Amino acid sequence: MPEKTLTGSAREGAVEAPPTASSKRWWILAIIAVAQLMVVLDATIVNIALPSAQADLGFSDGNRQWIVTAYALAFASLLLLGGRIADLFGRKPAFLIGVAGFAGASVLGGAATGFEMLVVARALQGAFGALLAPAALSLLNTTFTDARERARAFSVYGAIAGAGGAVGLLLGGILTDALDWRWTLFVNVPIAALALVGGWLLLSNHRDAANSKLDVPGTLLVAGGLFGLVYGFSNAETHDWGSPQSWGYLLAGGVLLAAFAWWQTRAPHPLLPLRILLDRNRGASFLAVLVSGAGMFGVFLFLTYYLQLNLGFSPTKTGVAFLPMVGALMVAAQLGTTVLLPRMGPKALVPLGFGIATAGMAWLTGIGVGSSYVSAVLPQLIVIGAGLGLVMPTTMQLATGGVAAEDAGVASATVNAMQQAGGSIGTALLNTLAASAAADYLAGKDATSRMVQAQATIESYTTAFWWSAGFFAAGALIAFLLFRRGVPEEDASAAPVVHM
Repeated sequence: MPEKTLTGSAREGAVEAPPTASSKRWWILAIIAVAQLMVVLDATIVNIALPSAQADLGFSDGNRQWIVTAYALAFASLLLLGGRIADLFGRKPAFLIGVAGFAGASVLGGAATGFEMLVVARALQGAFGALLAPAALSLLNTTFTDARERARAFSVYGAIAGAGGAVGLLLGGILTDALDWRWTLFVNVPIAALALVGGWLLLSNHRDAANSKLDVPGTLLVAGGLFGLVYGFSNAETHDWGSPQSWGYLLAGGVLLAAFAWWQTRAPHPLLPLRILLDRNRGASFLAVLVSGAGMFGVFLFLTYYLQLNLGFSPTKTGVAFLPMVGALMVAAQLGTTVLLPRMGPKALVPLGFGIATAGMAWLTGIGVGSSYVSAVLPQLIVIGAGLGLVMPTTMQLATGGVAAEDAGVASATVNAMQQAGGSIGTALLNTLAASAAADYLAGKDATSRMVQAQATIESYTTAFWWSAGFFAAGALIAFLLFRRGVPEEDASAAPVVHM
């Protein structure tokens, strides 16, 4: 709606407008939350179903990781491109195409008749997710500019980003137990339908960077660089770190990303304007998101193994076991963004959250072969969830707040790229370290003994938990050193409210 001089009855209309706008903003948040949940769920929902899918389609153990890796590769490689497309061509079409494409790829995966078809479907899910995720986050950033409303909105979004993985494990377990592994993919269709209808009705097309052009060399460099890093770390799970399949791709990824950074200082229309990265609070937030993504996989991945293989939990019961962590994360997210951040500022709040998560993760290393969930897992999960709840929504809000409106999409994409890269790095590192710990424990012992084997798995899990605690401790130090003192100021002109 064009701006008008307010006189007479126009002023009266202006008084009545805010409640309607506010009401619509919260509906938009609900639609964005639904879409984001779908993307986050798919990072873990298929994991629990993998044994069933493997038995049904008959692929090897070596190929099994590619069902997960194909999604991560496409998602991480194309995120910055997806964010820039949202800025250039409009967030509404980017959001709707992303949702529709994600649903279509999910149907293809659910109907898969072989390994190749399932891998292609997962890669397509990742590609459309890379378009959807930054569009959703940038819509949130440009729709909520009031400080208190934005804090509430980001607490919801951050809670979904943090808890979605655990919800994915729960839903994956329920669907696999009750129906079939294919429903871990088909379930996206009704979720997508809700997001698609809501997005079509509530969103308007808004282009903040319509006069810019797509940075093709930058796109190729960053996509290749991120692909190399994720692929190299993924190969480290199945190859030795000394293998060219691991270090070769990691080196190539690093070189391409360095070339991308150089090119961004010279490109006429840079894909990732360096002004986004050079703000101190924003740079610290990106690093915090990377570290939290790396450490969080220590909880989801290895605790899932422990609960199912050592404590004998079913897939559904395993998912339920993570719910207290989800609850603690959501409560802490609300408390952190709406109450603590405006009083403490990020320099105190983010290290506090990382410190709490570090303590919880270190406490979790006390698990044993005969431990009880109630005493050895539940309290620790609640502490970890509370810590991450203070970190994730806060850093996501600071990473995307205050950017120019035309950069909102690419800033949002950078947040998602950091989280995805952190998760990939964390998975590869922790898997390798856990396997080495188990092998070291078995050296010189009777490897055929069931008790020895069980204790070896405990050694592998606790090693992964200690390293995750180390990631969180490093995050606390980085946040304390890099964040500016004081409470961040809101720049209401940075990303104006999208008029619906």
